[in-house]
Amino acid sequence: MTLLAFDWAFTLEKAILIAIIITVSLVVAMYATYAERKVAGFMQDRLGPNRAGPFGLLQPLADGLKLFFKEEVIPSNSSKFLFILGPCLAMLTAMMTSAVIPWGGKVELGGRIVDLQVADINIGILYIFGVVSLGVYGMMIGGWASNNKYSLMAALRGASQAISYELAMGLSLIALLMLTGSLSLRTITEQQIQGNWWNIVYQPLGFFLFFVCSLAECNRAPFDLPEAESELNMGYHQEYSSMKLGFFLFAEYINMFISCTIIATLFLGGYDMPFVDEAKLSGITALLVGLLALFGKTFILIFIFMWIRWTLPRFRYDQLMNLGWKTLIPLALLNMVITGAVVLLMMK
Repeated sequence: MTLLAFDWAFTLEKAILIAIIITVSLVVAMYATYAERKVAGFMQDRLGPNRAGPFGLLQPLADGLKLFFKEEVIPSNSSKFLFILGPCLAMLTAMMTSAVIPWGGKVELGGRIVDLQVADINIGILYIFGVVSLGVYGMMIGGWASNNKYSLMAALRGASQAISYELAMGLSLIALLMLTGSLSLRTITEQQIQGNWWNIVYQPLGFFLFFVCSLAECNRAPFDLPEAESELNMGYHQEYSSMKLGFFLFAEYINMFISCTIIATLFLGGYDMPFVDEAKLSGITALLVGLLALFGKTFILIFIFMWIRWTLPRFRYDQLMNLGWKTLIPLALLNMVITGAVVLLMMK
């Protein structure tokens, strides 16, 4: 009986990739808070952060230090273990989604073919939905463990919102899966690169539905009912302070970054650069071009997320639920039926 040799190089390669993804996600989330306030300042005809460092670029570091050094408070009547578990779970699930995203094509480094994807599983989309559905537990646990009725109400809002919009999001992707025939994000990206058009051309309604549902899943305005400060005094993380509060806030911005990356991968060609044939480029050049394309699309989508936040007012809760159940789900079903009919006609 022979044992397979353990591939230490492969393990090290994936560990380095995971460390890079986590670092990049944290940096993007940190400076997304700066970009958020700059975009808000632009929308409201003011300057935004401009004191800490040149152009205010050190403001996220100042905010991080402030959170680190603030007093750590745990309410005496809270469930302490769950109170600590809530923000940790929110942060963990926000980071886990990135594992199946293809960040670039395969590149040869040191005689090895390196795949810029932590795990290329053939059910990548199902994995994303599984992890996203777990993310609501961080909000629910944090709101319930705080022993605060405002926090509990916000957690219940967040759970019902996530259930409602995950259904529409899943239905919007079924139509895309009819066209691609695969659940692998790598395969979907390569099909767009090899084809003439990105999936947004074939599925404009699916893209719109997925984009709106992503806003709701990330609790972004106008879907930020779980954090409705005017109604619930800050929402599910009202009792949190210091870095536990920082974890919840960071998880929101990491979710926004990862959601925009997934939208870019599924509908906008992923790491495909328009009007550039990556096959004619050298390995490192193709890698850099692919990363530039993917991050460029992601940052444009993040800007649109912020633009919407500082443009549209918050929905009432009944309007939020009506939009999810009475508008988005019927539209997703209609899109699925039309796509199925088109696919059947193309097969004949």
